[in-house]
Amino acid sequence: QVQLVESGGGLVQAGGSLRLSCAASGRTISSVAMGWFRQAPGKEREFVSTISWGGGSTSYADSVKGRFTISRDNAKNTVYLQMNSLKVEDTAVYYCALGKMSYNTRWAADFGSWGQGTQVTVSS
Repeated sequence: QVQLVESGGGLVQAGGSLRLSCAASGRTISSVAMGWFRQAPGKEREFVSTISWGGGSTSYADSVKGRFTISRDNAKNTVYLQMNSLKVEDTAVYYCALGKMSYNTRWAADFGSWGQGTQVTVSS
């Protein structure tokens, strides 16, 4: 059974940066896509970014494109989300997810395992 543990969240001022990490244990993630989703209070969970099994293909939500960068280190079984130029509207719980396939997908149903989430709060 895979376990995903996110870290790196916290409180930051608008315009600042944070780097989220997602460490996987229980199985290797090297053959599957990985993704980041977020959920703000009172809102549904939404797609943020995804990366293919080898890291050669990435995809971003329009709201974060140009500000966030997803990456992975398969040797460390870890996925990262570098978040720059943070905005108040980026405030949410961020979840890491393990894909069911190797290619990118934006659909939550295509991810089989989820982390517990890490809180990101951006103040004005």
